[in-house]
Amino acid sequence: MTILVTGATGAVGRHLVTTLLSRGAAVRALTRKPDDADLPAAVEVVAGDLADATTLGSQVFDGVDRAFVFPAQGVEAFVTAAIAHGVHRFTVLSSLAAAKEFPRDHGSASQLHHSAVEAVVTGRTDAWTILRPGTFANNLLSWAWQIRSGAPIRAPYLASAQAPIHEYDVAEAAAETLLSDEHLGEVIPLTGPQALTRSEQVAIIGEALGREIPLVEITPEEFRAETAQFIPEPVMKMLLDYWHDTLTVPDVPRPVTVVTGRPGRALAEWAADHRADFEAA
Repeated sequence: MTILVTGATGAVGRHLVTTLLSRGAAVRALTRKPDDADLPAAVEVVAGDLADATTLGSQVFDGVDRAFVFPAQGVEAFVTAAIAHGVHRFTVLSSLAAAKEFPRDHGSASQLHHSAVEAVVTGRTDAWTILRPGTFANNLLSWAWQIRSGAPIRAPYLASAQAPIHEYDVAEAAAETLLSDEHLGEVIPLTGPQALTRSEQVAIIGEALGREIPLVEITPEEFRAETAQFIPEPVMKMLLDYWHDTLTVPDVPRPVTVVTGRPGRALAEWAADHRADFEAA
């Protein structure tokens, strides 16, 4: 049985690949730039583009039983080709926004994109598992340049509380769903194990670095003005709505234990794993 991993060079994909290998699976990785993949030698790396059907031939799918679907733009071409070549099992990386649990999710950038990706798979086969992680701890890397330079972090809604999830937990949940049939047909929400205020999140990164990180609370309007050139408006609205709402209704933790049988990694562990990203060169 060969498992095909898309998005294999990303934060989730790399750990998924190594986890599958450690569990004895044969792994094929699809990437647009095989020469730059830098994956373990045991991985079969093939060239292809999820959105370009002309690159998705038998060399990608021969011998593949199941696939991990990274939610890239144009993924419909990949899913159509995979099913045509006999791939019958899919684990889809989606987003908690697709559950539309809160008014803020309806029509948000994340909900629209990930709901469409889910529909591409569920509309073509019954053999799927959907993973819906909430906010990734990796989103905190947006603070890396301030932390490295010693500049203060300027952020709104510092008292709002989220439950950031370590990308390794998402990867290991994906591995479980690809290696067994226990979660077929399930839609699984995932978050980190604890809701933490944004101030607490900064403090945890500071503890990993052994120093205090200066932090300044600004208004949403100031944040918009300072970052609009980097953040598209639909994403800006989604972020501000999320942080605003979690002031009064913090994230409810949905640990990966339901899939992996192990507690989710604390944010402190994520910060330790990413210490080099925050340290000055």
